Amino acid sequence: MLSTAVFHDPLPLTNAVQRYDWGARDAIPHLLGIEPDGGPYAELWLGAHASNPSVTTAHDVEIPLDALLREVPVQMLGHRVAEQFGPHLPFLLKVLAADRALSLQVHPSARQAREGFARESKTGLAADSPQRSFRDDQHKPEMLVALTQFEGLAGFRSPRTILEILDGLKGDLVEAVRSTLQRDRSHEGMRSAFDVLVSARGDSGCAADIATTLDAVRERLADGSPYARADQAVVDLSDQHPGDPGAIASLMLNRVSLEPGDALFVPSGEVHAYLSGLGIEIMASSDNVLRAGLTTKRVDENNLAAIASFAPRRPATPEITTAGSRGQVSTYRVPVTEFALTMADVDPSEPVALAPTGPRVVLCLDGHVELAADRSDVGPVTLSRGGSVFVPHDAGSLAVAGSGHVVCAWVP
Repeated sequence: MLSTAVFHDPLPLTNAVQRYDWGARDAIPHLLGIEPDGGPYAELWLGAHASNPSVTTAHDVEIPLDALLREVPVQMLGHRVAEQFGPHLPFLLKVLAADRALSLQVHPSARQAREGFARESKTGLAADSPQRSFRDDQHKPEMLVALTQFEGLAGFRSPRTILEILDGLKGDLVEAVRSTLQRDRSHEGMRSAFDVLVSARGDSGCAADIATTLDAVRERLADGSPYARADQAVVDLSDQHPGDPGAIASLMLNRVSLEPGDALFVPSGEVHAYLSGLGIEIMASSDNVLRAGLTTKRVDENNLAAIASFAPRRPATPEITTAGSRGQVSTYRVPVTEFALTMADVDPSEPVALAPTGPRVVLCLDGHVELAADRSDVGPVTLSRGGSVFVPHDAGSLAVAGSGHVVCAWVP
């Protein structure tokens, strides 16, 4: 019985790959050391979300990680985390590889998630129904740390800036957004202007109107646009999603460019879209996504309008602290209780200490490293590129030696 076993060692993980159509063809296969098959590999999930949990082997028993946590929550999570979150891993770690844009989307707050999930459950919708907007009862704040140059959209620009960008562009939708913001520059005006675009999806004449705007954007780019990055995003998104007003909606949002090691925090309620790049993503363990466009999936206008924040704000960044003689250990913290992230460039001359308590997920991005748990019964565990482990609370503190880059997700 696992309930009477001890867990003093890291547990190897087998993780699910999500093959959404926007995924890159080779980044995740390269990480995992597998031959790509020409199809997209969008996300590698490391965690215990019920829809696709990692699988581990504990005392010769192969078991999904979420089931193991339910069976021995205190050994796995520690008293503090188990009392706060129940027998659940509060975070989900992902490797995200985007060749094309993800949907324009927003995530609910904790209260909105509970209420929305209960409301849809009462209707009898299955948890995996494509008609659902709320797939669980958890909020989903998230953070992304770039591994390559990473492009995205996050948070609304000010009404003044939006009007400047729209100046000179043609099309009925653009004119409706412009006139709405000229009448009302409050948050309600922003909501109404965004709704003009979201609600136009699928309307007759929408695609032709967007084509008119796209011609004006291309003409402005050819003339040396002062908004070249924003305009190029419209062109790229229209190429990927012809006739989708989400491409025009991108002009209302801040453009984000991250270099490797840079990070973005997306709180609940922030409209955003990742455009391209490879990154490490960590979030509260939820799959709640409400979409506004750039997708073939369901767009829920009413819930989106109720959940999104239309207050103009610059994209948020986490607090980053460094440690080690070379500053080779970076820890990323954001104002949520579910997760924090440490990334380390491990060198043979200087072992690295990782989070000392609680549940931890460690992924090796490259090289070869040895993980030594303080209370281990078998000694260090070796990880190479793509290898990952779940480290139980009862394993004690954790040190990493060798040569390579590792990621550690933990609960602050």
